Parts: sequence; structure tokens; C-alpha cells
Amino acid sequence: MYVDERIAFYHARKEGEVGPINADTAKLQAELWSAVVRAVTPQRTAVEALVISGMNDVLNSQGYTQAAWWNRIPVAAWGLMGLIAVSCNLLFGYGERRTSALALVLPLIVSISFFLIADIDSPRTGVILVSPQNLIALSQTMKPH
Repeated sequence: MYVDERIAFYHARKEGEVGPINADTAKLQAELWSAVVRAVTPQRTAVEALVISGMNDVLNSQGYTQAAWWNRIPVAAWGLMGLIAVSCNLLFGYGERRTSALALVLPLIVSISFFLIADIDSPRTGVILVSPQNLIALSQTMKPH
């Protein structure tokens, strides 16, 4: 079922698992689109136009999701963030004449924020994992009771 393939896409943790899922999804999308096109009459009614529009939205949402997973933080942005972090820590260290436990706070906060940014930038692995709650709920409503 198409919804199960979309859920599997979110649950895949290795890049090797994504290729077969994308191939199965593309096959199912082609079948869904051909079924919709076959059902449409030459003189489209409002209901048929709505069905075509809805199917187009389904196919587009998969493309938008894929694009969001491909778009990552550029290397230049990582370099700039690193330069800013090092500069801030150097300036803080220069201004701090005495050794204090508070001198560890800024580096710790910066490193935690970098960790969270990097974790969000890698959706298949890490601490923060995306779960497709809307697709899971839809799948459960479609199954026979």
C-alpha cells in the first residue's frame, strides 16, 4: 500500500534501504496516476477535477518531502558557524582573566547548539528522529477492523 511505503521511507535508517523504497513508491505513484487518468472522462466534471487535483497533491507532497531530506546545511555555513564559535570563545577567554567554572558555560552552550543543528541536519540518524504520525494514523484508519 502507498501509505506503508511512505511510512517506510521515514523509518529507513540506512541510505541503502531508501533506494528500494523510492523505487516501490515511484511504481505505486505511476499506478495511482494511471488509475486516476483512466477514470477521467473527456468532459471532466467538478468531482473528477477534484480527484485529479488531490492525486497531484499526494504526488507533490512526496516530492517536497524528498527535497527537504536532500537539502542540507552547506559546508560554507558550517565553516562560518565554526569560525563564529571559535571567535566568541577566544574573545570570552581573553576577557576572562581568572579561571572559573563559568568559563566552561559558553563553550558548552555552543557545542550543544552545534550538536542539535547537526542532529536536525541528519534526519535518518541521531537523537532527534522524525516520525510520520499523520501517515501512521491514516494507515490505521484504512485497515479493516
